[in-house]
Amino acid sequence: ILTSLYSRNVCIWNYKLQTIEKSFELNQSPVWSAKFIAHKQWLVAGADDTFIRVYSYNTGENIKEFEAHKDYIRCLAVWPTLPYVLSASDDNLIKLWDWEKDWECIQTFEGHSHYAMQVAFNPEDTSIFASASLDGTSKMWNIGSPNPTSTLEGHSKGLNCVEYFTGSNKSYLITGSDDQTAKIWDCETKTGFQTLEGHTHNVTAVCVHPELPIIITGSEDGAVCIWQAATYKLEKKWNHALGRIWAIWMLERLKPVSSLLVAFGSDEGTTIVNIKSSCNVYTPNMGVEEEKKDE
Repeated sequence: ILTSLYSRNVCIWNYKLQTIEKSFELNQSPVWSAKFIAHKQWLVAGADDTFIRVYSYNTGENIKEFEAHKDYIRCLAVWPTLPYVLSASDDNLIKLWDWEKDWECIQTFEGHSHYAMQVAFNPEDTSIFASASLDGTSKMWNIGSPNPTSTLEGHSKGLNCVEYFTGSNKSYLITGSDDQTAKIWDCETKTGFQTLEGHTHNVTAVCVHPELPIIITGSEDGAVCIWQAATYKLEKKWNHALGRIWAIWMLERLKPVSSLLVAFGSDEGTTIVNIKSSCNVYTPNMGVEEEKKDE
């Protein structure tokens, strides 16, 4: 797993052995986002110094670095099929980069009036993506158009995170906000129809399991909440005692084995949780312990 740290490092961990395989120090700035580009054997990272940096994760070679924004880079998203990376920044802008054109910026998306905190591609149609901003809105965009196609309003404070998911042959969004809630939105009607209330601080990370009918949220209260995706009922809540939660990620497993391992990135380390095949049973740290707390 790949971790990007406030201590300006990006680390590749073997989570089974709890060892760092490689570590990259990026300038002197915190790193908010890093992603694998697996078929190129690269990792790409965005930092507070406004630069995007690309490395070979096999050789450690610095492939490319360039100033991408005029303020902190909050999020990167890698296009599933095309040579594109989206970046979201505190300069309120979202940019699209083409690595086959030497990382040329081929599109700038304007519309937010506060920090652009996160972006996510629609898995059903990757020409569409959504953004979350501290201006209190989530916006939906089409690649090729610089302006948003729709704006979702309903939270009372800024948004930190956004994720697509599919159910009943329809596309939905989930957003997490500083108003301590997550909301479910219908992408077709552009309306919010469900509010998830269970956290006591800003909701900073949201994730929908690709196989099990569950939604997972994390917060600056340090808690993880598990919700039924059909009823939106809060099933379970626990605290890993590692501080604020900033990221949730499903660890891919080879088929036919289900993706039951979920990683949580927090202030003081990363926890791996095994979610059993019955969505009513959640077993933290089944044979996989927390990372060392030296971050």
